[in-house]
Amino acid sequence: MTDSNIIEIHSLNEPGVEVFGTLTEAQLRNRLNAEQGLFIAESPKVIRVALQAGYEPTALLCERRHIEGDASDIIKAHPQVPVYTGERELLSQLTGYTLTRGVLCAMHRKPEPRLDEILHDARRVCVIDSVCDTTNIGTIFRSAAALGIDAVLLTRSSCDPLNRRSIRVSMGTVFLVQWTWMDDYSSLRSLGFKTAAMALSDNSISLSDPILKAQQRLAIIMGTEGEGLPQKTIEDADFTVRIPMYHQVDSLNVAAAAAVAFWELTK
Repeated sequence: MTDSNIIEIHSLNEPGVEVFGTLTEAQLRNRLNAEQGLFIAESPKVIRVALQAGYEPTALLCERRHIEGDASDIIKAHPQVPVYTGERELLSQLTGYTLTRGVLCAMHRKPEPRLDEILHDARRVCVIDSVCDTTNIGTIFRSAAALGIDAVLLTRSSCDPLNRRSIRVSMGTVFLVQWTWMDDYSSLRSLGFKTAAMALSDNSISLSDPILKAQQRLAIIMGTEGEGLPQKTIEDADFTVRIPMYHQVDSLNVAAAAAVAFWELTK
């Protein structure tokens, strides 16, 4: 680390800091071009996971105490990356909140991988269909990483996994599980996947039904809490699956339901 890459800021209008405050998530995504934009990772732990996964930093925003503290190894390893710092109150005004563990990192996105690339050797994948809650997205990714899901696919109507809050909630696991966007379910079937729609219906089978584990390649489809999966998605699925419940409880939060399904179907 050299003093040359430490930049003291004294106002919210300093050149270079707009990525941490004034740009929206959509503007960050389109910062460079349609293929590769930016995202923001929070906290040294999460930033390290992203770096180890091959993401490249473009700038850091850091409380002074972390320059020689929690973030020192990150800064030393990337001496070419500018590190913006200043009074804690000023940094909070810039970002709109007190920094999580005092460090933010703007990073380049990777090009979007092709579906057939990430599904080449996959056996169990999750499809997130129209889930827009960033907390649920992050939690689903964390469960997918922990419980052995090979890849996560998202419909275009779902929240971006590299949303700042999704990354934070996932504890960086969005960088550990392969994922990409999916335009239709026919591509899954062409790659040999059977689909299991998690939904309550008269013809649903239990999550513990042996036929599900017998599938060589299975895509577990999770829908949004409010409306659930679209009816057509349920009708077109190879299986409609329910989680057995008690005490007249009829549903779980989508992230909790995903964790239960992952545990059962990856064993």
